[in-house]
Amino acid sequence: MPVNSNADALDEQPDPDADGLPINELFHSIQGEGELAGVPSVFVRTSGCNLRCWFCDSYHTSWEPTHARMTVDDVVEDVLSYEEADHVVLTGGEPLIHEASVSLLERLHELGYHTTVETNGTIYRDAPIDLASVSPKLASSTPTPAKDPKGEGEWEARHEGNRIDVDALARLVDSYDAQLKFVVTDADDLPEIERIVERIRTEATTTVRDSDVLLMPEGTTRDALDGRRADVAELAMRNGYRYTPRLHVDLWNDAPGT
Repeated sequence: MPVNSNADALDEQPDPDADGLPINELFHSIQGEGELAGVPSVFVRTSGCNLRCWFCDSYHTSWEPTHARMTVDDVVEDVLSYEEADHVVLTGGEPLIHEASVSLLERLHELGYHTTVETNGTIYRDAPIDLASVSPKLASSTPTPAKDPKGEGEWEARHEGNRIDVDALARLVDSYDAQLKFVVTDADDLPEIERIVERIRTEATTTVRDSDVLLMPEGTTRDALDGRRADVAELAMRNGYRYTPRLHVDLWNDAPGT
């Protein structure tokens, strides 16, 4: 169900402290990324983000947020309607900016769902999370004036200053089964990936294996991925990391609700 089709708030930043959750989309598909790629899943996409990647693949959760405010009970009811799936992906935007995300994850845990949380790794929450899919944002994600999709440039310094929080990253890795998923534009991103991974290894008590590091090509359309898949896969192979596809883009291009 594309919740944003009857949204009650358009182009406004959602209040993370308000009751319930600002839901941009809630739908049934397959997980397209990471170690659970291919698994039938219910996606709960919240609206609102504390960063602004210029290439954000969910533009209407960040740059121009669109959402309907739903109670946790309403979200759970919709999740339950998809009887084919026992895996729920809580994504965004950045879902962990919302306190109610913890309540939702607690409810889903009680119901026996396996949950993945897609997060940029700047916020830690104590919640029942089965897989933390942590995607630290690289310098190549920063919305410089030349890349800012709104052409304003006001987010450049804020994004750059907040995109990496090593303490939060280490707490996520120590608390949950975690994968570190980096969106890669080209080989120039590799040195920063290596630096971030080493910083997390220094701060975390949990061993971060090379196989926990996933490289994913940047691109929200098949054409964009066509130009990067092979190069990113080669980078992963040469450095002992894992490559992850974007199956939903391969299958449905950039269609919403997929």
